[in-house]
Amino acid sequence: MAKVLCVLYPDPVTGYPPAYARDTIPVIASYPGGESVPTPVSPLGFRPGSLLGSVSGELGLRPYLEANGHELIVTSDKDGADSTFDHHLPDADIVISQPFWPAYLTADRIDKAKKLKLALTAGIGSDHVDLKAAAAHGISVAEETYSNSISVAEHVVMMVLSLVRNYLPAHQYAVNGGWNIADCVSRSYDVEGMHFGTIGAGRIGMAVLKRLKSFDMHLHYMERYQQPEEVESKLGLQFHATPEELVAHCDVINLQVPLYPSTEGMFNDRMFDHMKRGSYLINTARGKLCDRDAVVRALNSGKLAGYAGDVWFPQPAPVEHPWRSMPFNGMTPHMSGSSLSAQARYAAGTLEILECFLNHRPIRPEYLIVDGGQLVGTGERSYQLA
Repeated sequence: MAKVLCVLYPDPVTGYPPAYARDTIPVIASYPGGESVPTPVSPLGFRPGSLLGSVSGELGLRPYLEANGHELIVTSDKDGADSTFDHHLPDADIVISQPFWPAYLTADRIDKAKKLKLALTAGIGSDHVDLKAAAAHGISVAEETYSNSISVAEHVVMMVLSLVRNYLPAHQYAVNGGWNIADCVSRSYDVEGMHFGTIGAGRIGMAVLKRLKSFDMHLHYMERYQQPEEVESKLGLQFHATPEELVAHCDVINLQVPLYPSTEGMFNDRMFDHMKRGSYLINTARGKLCDRDAVVRALNSGKLAGYAGDVWFPQPAPVEHPWRSMPFNGMTPHMSGSSLSAQARYAAGTLEILECFLNHRPIRPEYLIVDGGQLVGTGERSYQLA
């Protein structure tokens, strides 16, 4: 019997389950690259389109786990030495967490987790796990690669338009009963003809570029590996070797790189010095890619015309976090990859990984981050052990 410790975000304040706006979600058979969506053998313990990512949703895992004699503990209480998470961690065999409400598996916590064999991310992004410590302790790390990539890409496009067109303040004028057209349009521009660049052109970054091509923007990217010439030609992409080179050319910059020591704080005062006055910055990757206070300074000085993102550090962000109140921001709680459509995929992927792990079957290589004491699969291409 395995003990599975699952950390999910709290239920809606209005109660669970919510009243759903729609009866169904679209059926997706495969991802844009041809990879099939999660295919667990066991029946799903949920209805696609349900709220699965909160505590009461339990990712739909309880029917499968209890039918097979395993124990499931689900909590949102993850911070502090007296948390429910820390109480159960020492005898947990499997830990499941989400990027949106991460249970930070630090080296200290991993030292205390003597029975831990698998750290599973429900979604994409395993930087809340100390990967070096996990590898040293023989813990496997896995996530549902691609499960919510398009969800995040759509969120990026929404944020680009919201910032550049000054949508959020204009909407607030309407809500407040005003008709302040001059105020609304004084910071509103067209994206047509602007230069858009993404730092990181993996699954999400490329999906954003494909979607913005139809807006007649000039498209730029920076990545460790240059795209094939036919891809660049089809999308009209311009490659840049360094972030500094890209930001000097672009009006709108998107961050889509993993977080590791060499990328932490990469957008600081020095980086902002390379950018055009009145640039926009979008960050749905990780909050610690940006120097928190440097972002505030850039907005106050006018170097940035707007900043939008749904990633913070820590998560959840404290009430006094300056990104909540800084000017010209389009911040959301970390929700871009947790739409009801995405939840159906990453919950099914979590079930598929659990089935494989508990029945000693191989986990898809594209789901693996760490295994056998080293980076493997997607982890080898996306992370560093440092």
